[in-house]
Amino acid sequence: MIVVWWGCKQAYNPKPISVASNYLVVEGTINTGADSTIIRLSRSVPLTSTAGTRPELGAIITIVTDAGATYPLIETGKGYYKAPGLNLNTTNNYSLKISTSDGKVYQSDFVPAKNSPPIDSVYYRIQNNGVQVYADTHDPANNTKYYRWDYVGTYEFHSAFYSYLYLSTVPVDSVMVRPIANQIYVCWRSDTSTNILINSSAKLTKDIIAQNPINFIPSTSEMIESRYSILVRQYALTPDAYNYYTQLKKNTEQLGSIFDPQPSELTGNIHCVTNPSEPVLGYIAAGSSAEARIFIDNRNLPAWQSSNPYNNCVLDTDLYKRQEGADSYINEVQLYIYTGINTPLYTIQPPTAPHPIGYAASQTSCVDCTLRGTNIQPSFWTNE
Repeated sequence: MIVVWWGCKQAYNPKPISVASNYLVVEGTINTGADSTIIRLSRSVPLTSTAGTRPELGAIITIVTDAGATYPLIETGKGYYKAPGLNLNTTNNYSLKISTSDGKVYQSDFVPAKNSPPIDSVYYRIQNNGVQVYADTHDPANNTKYYRWDYVGTYEFHSAFYSYLYLSTVPVDSVMVRPIANQIYVCWRSDTSTNILINSSAKLTKDIIAQNPINFIPSTSEMIESRYSILVRQYALTPDAYNYYTQLKKNTEQLGSIFDPQPSELTGNIHCVTNPSEPVLGYIAAGSSAEARIFIDNRNLPAWQSSNPYNNCVLDTDLYKRQEGADSYINEVQLYIYTGINTPLYTIQPPTAPHPIGYAASQTSCVDCTLRGTNIQPSFWTNE
């Protein structure tokens, strides 16, 4: 029976749909509180495409109220559009109007403003193979019932070696002392949530959400090698919005076997006014969000061994004059440091030598943490 079953399996290649490669994708929420409204526009790509997200540039986006007021968003680049905190009237209904550079107009349905209750707490629990972050919340008025979360995780990391020196090309190639402000050993990097995080208390007698999973960090992750911070944002949803995100989660995260939910057509609340038959991907909700931040310090975790890009880095020595043969020498500083292959770390100068004979060095990718993050400490970063 197993042989027959295996022989009946055939690869499924969906029939290409040409128009599906250019649907408008709208992401974001109209924030009616003090936080900024950030909308991201992009274009869909075929399932078989290896291309990344294609941002939609040059659009005009406006928040529209059922009272007739309008609030423009400013394009900030890479498909993002932003408006500062608007503190809008929560008794009004809101819509998003989009005019793209190709002359088409899109608009979302008017939706009520749903304000999120406060987050009770964000915390973590140590597990055998990592750290699980949770969030708790409740609405004493029993009015919210449908919730969504997203987060921004920021972590501190270090390159393999500290560099006290840098290559200056003015007026000529030379190795100089690196200013402390330009250190490239400690950096910070941020990542945003990619999974759809939703939950509902609609079937409970009280509007309470407890131990809702937010993010799991494996024990081998570089993110908890030093210090990690997570900012969790919470949104209140209407039943329609919750149903949309539930279906989106099934279509994007829970497919893989015959026992998983099967893909289905996803209907949002955004429409193409110019061409009503053109699908649009996305759902626009409105309301104020709640947020909470915590820090996770490595010293409070088990002695896990992390895996990071610097594990295979080695310390090298680049000399101005290294003998290659009986009468041949090479200038390793010129070959490796002046070309940017290696970054100098510190000077090598024997006590009897009047000048440095070379430098301890390593590959630039092992030394310069700014290749993967920023050496500017975030404003919210607190001392341990």
